[in-house]
Amino acid sequence: MSQITPAHAAVPRIERLKVHNFRALRDVELTRLTPFTVLLGPNGSGKSTVFDVFAFLAECFENGLRRAWDKRGRARDLKSRGGEGSILIEIAYREQPRDPLITYHLEVEERNGRPIVAGEWLRWKRGRYGAPFRFLDYAYGSGRVISGELPDAQDERIEVPLSSADTLAVNALGQLAENPRVVALRNFIMGWHVSYLSSEDARGQPEAGPQERLSKTGDNLANVIQYLSEEHPRFLEFIFERLRERVPKIQNVSADPMPDGRLLLQIKDAPFAEPVVARFASDGTLKMLAYLALLHDPVPPPFIGIEEPENFLHPRLLYGLAEECRGAAEATQILVTTHSPFFLDALRPSEVRVLWRDESGYTQCDPLDQNAKVMAFIGAGAQLGDLWMEGHFGVGDPLTRGGMPAWDGGET
Repeated sequence: MSQITPAHAAVPRIERLKVHNFRALRDVELTRLTPFTVLLGPNGSGKSTVFDVFAFLAECFENGLRRAWDKRGRARDLKSRGGEGSILIEIAYREQPRDPLITYHLEVEERNGRPIVAGEWLRWKRGRYGAPFRFLDYAYGSGRVISGELPDAQDERIEVPLSSADTLAVNALGQLAENPRVVALRNFIMGWHVSYLSSEDARGQPEAGPQERLSKTGDNLANVIQYLSEEHPRFLEFIFERLRERVPKIQNVSADPMPDGRLLLQIKDAPFAEPVVARFASDGTLKMLAYLALLHDPVPPPFIGIEEPENFLHPRLLYGLAEECRGAAEATQILVTTHSPFFLDALRPSEVRVLWRDESGYTQCDPLDQNAKVMAFIGAGAQLGDLWMEGHFGVGDPLTRGGMPAWDGGET
């Protein structure tokens, strides 16, 4: 069966992420983000923290700033040690490939244990000339917004007070049809899938009933299989075909309702007459099935984050999974964290950002395609995974102190 491409309009693309005072990310900026971007680095380099920036922002929109803030230990645990000022998160994105670049800026500070939105704005520049301007600008619960499909610097700014200082203006005003650009950003962030897939969660027996979207932990995998079997059988067969390529003895996967109203996920191995229930299936099989269901969603989320996909998967499966991610990135944007050389082998240097910690303990980020030494090796036919394992990246080597360059205080 050939590749099935989901029907979709051009998806928004994040091109830049800026973070200040968020744990080890005291001052980090990731630029020129590609549709498929991979964060590489040893344990403790800050990969998971960058990942959590996206999770934090998504949770702020889904559950409110206060819950996302409290879940992470408030300013005591969230703010960079010794950092001054607010926590700042800024993303620059385009709704369509040739649309103006829109910047979303969020600053959060804490007062009496409560998070406060100290600054929140949306900025763009219409046309080829003129300066960028803010068409939404809020702080401490008050501010202004320019309504309409194409906000212009000369348009009237309308004051719309918020219910409290911990309310996100984009979340509140993004529910009003007269603010389509704000609506678009809210829908974009609300649609993010920041994945913490767990094979253990996928073993459960959820209540029967089809569900369109895989949960962040994958505990509704059986419901998604049921939905695909009923509504998108061609997509499900394509997923099974991909799974069989990686686990050759797999014959079929089914999600069958039980008398007690729960769903039973079963995996049929070709040599045996009876299927095995998910509870007894291998971690790697369940993890691969969940990744394939996520990456080949008929209506994919606009952004997918996957943390350390190498966990529980055989190293030889990682090259193919990276290629699956790149193919899926035609219909979504994908961010992956890893330290696997096998996953890295399938990547292009432009897709990789190397994270490491400096002498002060804070994360730094280097685009791999700006490393002349690495690019020369690649030009000579070397593989990225081998270069990573042999320490040619200059930074991010776990055997040097903090992953720092050997010439900058790290041990050789």
